[in-house]
Amino acid sequence: MMKTLKLPSLRPAWLAGGAATLGAVAVLAWAFMPRPVEVEVAAAVTGRFEATVEEDAKTRLRDRYVVSAPLAGQLARIGLREGDTVAAGAVVALLTPVLSPMLDERTRREQQARLEVTEAQLQRAGARREGARVALLQARNDAQRSEQLAKQGFVSATRLESDRLAALAAQKELDAASSDRSAAGHEVEQARAALGAVRNAPAGAPRAFAVRSPVSARVLRVVQASEATVALGAPLVELGDVAGLEVVAELLTTDALQVRTGAPVAIEHWGGETALRGRVRLVEPGAFTKVSALGVEEQRVRVLVDLASPPAEWSALGDGYRVTVRILTMAKDGVTKVPVSAVFPLPSSPGSDGSRMGVFIVEGSRARLVPVALGARNAAEAWVREGLPAGARVIVYPPPAVADGVRVKVRVV
Repeated sequence: MMKTLKLPSLRPAWLAGGAATLGAVAVLAWAFMPRPVEVEVAAAVTGRFEATVEEDAKTRLRDRYVVSAPLAGQLARIGLREGDTVAAGAVVALLTPVLSPMLDERTRREQQARLEVTEAQLQRAGARREGARVALLQARNDAQRSEQLAKQGFVSATRLESDRLAALAAQKELDAASSDRSAAGHEVEQARAALGAVRNAPAGAPRAFAVRSPVSARVLRVVQASEATVALGAPLVELGDVAGLEVVAELLTTDALQVRTGAPVAIEHWGGETALRGRVRLVEPGAFTKVSALGVEEQRVRVLVDLASPPAEWSALGDGYRVTVRILTMAKDGVTKVPVSAVFPLPSSPGSDGSRMGVFIVEGSRARLVPVALGARNAAEAWVREGLPAGARVIVYPPPAVADGVRVKVRVV
């Protein structure tokens, strides 16, 4: 009998080869398939949006007085030192005539001219005080009128607050004008006394002339401490009231246009633990040219800020200290906000002004481009006026690989 040989079946080998091929294809497809882009997200929230202008500033005394020599003579050594307190009318220096020419006709005429100049300054200070009094009366009338209209619903609360702050600013201006009027009156008295000393000088030993302080203040600087012969008008002592500090910020003209009188100010980086409060008193009407550190000419405007915090909180501050101010220029409640890093400009289209903005939001596992309209933005947040609902998840710092429809993966921080 003949035996029949059975050949092995090729079907299992074919199936195994096909499965291996399919597995290799699947691995290659998975390897070359685009991976989701890792992104960071933040939620669009509803809240208060504030726009501010931030700038370096410095403190300065609102009023400072330089006591000068009312006549030429020998100055005795001044015993005052920086930081000492002097009362109004206190003697700060003594002058003694040393030469007979102090008594000649030329000296008399010089003293007479000085008296006339100080009298003119007194009249100018009086006119300023009267003008400040009229401005205060006008500001108070405007504030009362706004209060009556606000009760009837014809005036907004913002306008009422501005009128009240204007009345407070007018009161401070009147106080400053009154102080200047008093100081000018003292200068007249001193010039008159100097003229009398020259006219009525005795023929024998010269008589010392006392130079007095025009106001109650502290000594900022002793210009001439040692005994010396000084000329007419030479500065002797610089006085000022450190309780009358103000903050001066030099803003770019484009930023100064956004600042309004009475705007709240946060004063930071002054050395204390918390920020101080302030109010804008005045935006000066005249600009000046300033060269920046890079050599660029800039047009800037001085903005004067009054300290609103209690004096006990900033008693360590002095004249010429460096600070940083953040001036509030706009505030809106109940608006939609997103991080400013989530907003970017969209390519301009024909007929557009090139100011279109957009954000990427995460829907499911994909990014979607959403055009938005911005109301304003600051260093940290952007106010979305329309185009984005509150609660949407936006991509912050979108990577270059993110585009409309791209698969994304939220990075867990």
